[in-house]
Amino acid sequence: MSWLWFVGGAVLSWGSYGVLLHQGQIKLGNPLRALLCVGVAYFLIGVLVPLAALSYQGTLGARDFTASGIMTATVAGGLGAIGAACIIYAFRAGGLPFYVMPLVFGGAPLVNVLMSLIIHPPKVAPNPMLYAGFVLASIGTALVLYYRPAA
Repeated sequence: MSWLWFVGGAVLSWGSYGVLLHQGQIKLGNPLRALLCVGVAYFLIGVLVPLAALSYQGTLGARDFTASGIMTATVAGGLGAIGAACIIYAFRAGGLPFYVMPLVFGGAPLVNVLMSLIIHPPKVAPNPMLYAGFVLASIGTALVLYYRPAA
């Protein structure tokens, strides 16, 4: 169950991401400057940390990587970067974190489950309650948006 600590870290990090990104974008005066800062952070944490850890483990050699793994993980990273850029452009177009982030974080789990069903098809049909969960998650997002505190 130690993985739950990391889930908590992701929830805290990503839950704070949009609000701080929006503030940084305003303070920098240009959304592309904010995206550049996100890229620097990704480089520092997403490149240098694993390079150091893999080097320390002795698993940084070419034989430790597969073409399929490299391609899949790079596409996944690209999707993450595209998502960050889309959030920045949503803010640039006038969206506020009160609206943008609940829509993103309300919709992303639904897309995640659908993608998971496609990539890892279940052996039996999903329980109909899954679809009730989709509806309830959508209603939950709508309630968060409707009853949000005034900005």
